[in-house]
Amino acid sequence: MAYYYDEPSHTFGEYLLIPGYTSADCIPEHVSLKTPVVRFNKKAGESADLYMNIPMTSAVMQSVSDDKLAIALAKEGGISFIYGSQTIEDQAAMVARVKAYKAGFVTSDSNIRPDQTLEEVCQLIEKTGHSTIAVTDDGTAHGKLEGIITERDFRIDHVPANSKVKEYMTPFKDLITGQDGISLNEANDIIWANKVNQLPIIDKNGHLVSLVFRKDFDSHVTYPNELLDSRHRYIVGAGINTRDYMQRVPALLEAGVDIMTLDSSEGYSEWQSRALHDIHDKFGKNVKVGAGNVVDRDGFMFLAENGADFVKIGIGGGSICITREQKGIGRGQATATIEVAKARDEYYEKTGIYVPICSDGGIVHDYHVTLALAMGADFVMLGRYFARFDESPSNKLVVNGNYVKEYWGEGSNRARNWQRYDLGGKKGMAFEEGVDSYVPYAGHLHDGVQLTTSKVIHTMCNCGALSIPELQEKAKITLVSSVTVQESGAHDVVVKNTSIQS
Repeated sequence: MAYYYDEPSHTFGEYLLIPGYTSADCIPEHVSLKTPVVRFNKKAGESADLYMNIPMTSAVMQSVSDDKLAIALAKEGGISFIYGSQTIEDQAAMVARVKAYKAGFVTSDSNIRPDQTLEEVCQLIEKTGHSTIAVTDDGTAHGKLEGIITERDFRIDHVPANSKVKEYMTPFKDLITGQDGISLNEANDIIWANKVNQLPIIDKNGHLVSLVFRKDFDSHVTYPNELLDSRHRYIVGAGINTRDYMQRVPALLEAGVDIMTLDSSEGYSEWQSRALHDIHDKFGKNVKVGAGNVVDRDGFMFLAENGADFVKIGIGGGSICITREQKGIGRGQATATIEVAKARDEYYEKTGIYVPICSDGGIVHDYHVTLALAMGADFVMLGRYFARFDESPSNKLVVNGNYVKEYWGEGSNRARNWQRYDLGGKKGMAFEEGVDSYVPYAGHLHDGVQLTTSKVIHTMCNCGALSIPELQEKAKITLVSSVTVQESGAHDVVVKNTSIQS
């Protein structure tokens, strides 16, 4: 006879937090959102090898996580898992571009030779939108630096368009430069001391390595939570599947990936066990690999015992996911998170090893992030949330007079990511488990993440917590009725429509 759960499963929207005592010290400025990402021996007093400064990761999806979004999210303190439903070469190239984007040190994308013309300079400025152009001997980003030319060095309507760059550029002998290996603070000190707008960084042979811009100093101050590795490069993750991982993983490691996750709609499988063991046996225990997704104690224990560095929770809760509709399998995200958190704590008590858990899916409102954390999640994974921003890879369109961005599931025909739903049989997609859709456009990622984390921080203060572990210890959570849900929003009033124009 089948096993029947006594209680129905619940979603985040069915819960509310009860305020706790807020002391005088419990103010937003004192709250830390730092959270571990990978397993560690907590009882032995060890620390995790990798932490995030905010508990937010972006989903392994074509319409969400590419190199552009990965850089933007790392600036905020989170990690993007670049989608794996592409060729190994293309995914590795995205990872490499993130790692090459050294915080504050920019690889020049506007380069020209000294023998080229001012007309070509103007064409390059129009193409890249950047008015500072490096002049190198071969016109590449890492050629021998000959000078710098900007749009302020000439007026195209007052000089012959076929004039040579070398006649108007600031030559190398007149440039202020920095040597490769210099720190960002040292580079900024040189910029300010010499009252220049940019500092070319060169190697011992005079080849251009990167550029540091005065404007990026303010940017560095804007992103105090930047997530950097030991070489001051942005942290980046990647999704892998259980088919080609022995070819994909080495390419990603060569590109500099910091962490990977097995991306599957259902992770309680022999295929994930084999992949975890193969990867750790072949490439070393220090290679970090998360696994999932699961929705109960048994699934978590299976993956933790097989070496998963973190475990993802959630089946069928994503806004574009139709797995439950197609296959009748899944669980309410709140109930799944609560049970897996209990299993995580049980595993820790038994082994001393703390395996972080990630709640993936089911986040509709910002407060759902706080609820997921309070219920035991160490961090959350978001798809629809990040798909709305400028930095996501999908197109921005106008539909019915409103700006939207395209958003499609990895189980949709558009993504054709059959590996995510692989059950070890023939290659190919048997049926769809995701839809193709639009989401309301939401502007810049920075503004959205700042608003969301601000809400999380203020709610934590309401609960008397200054850290995520303290929130999990002190949180008081209540189920709510349908009438309570109705009461939670504006009601019994006529809400003014502030968008009405006179």
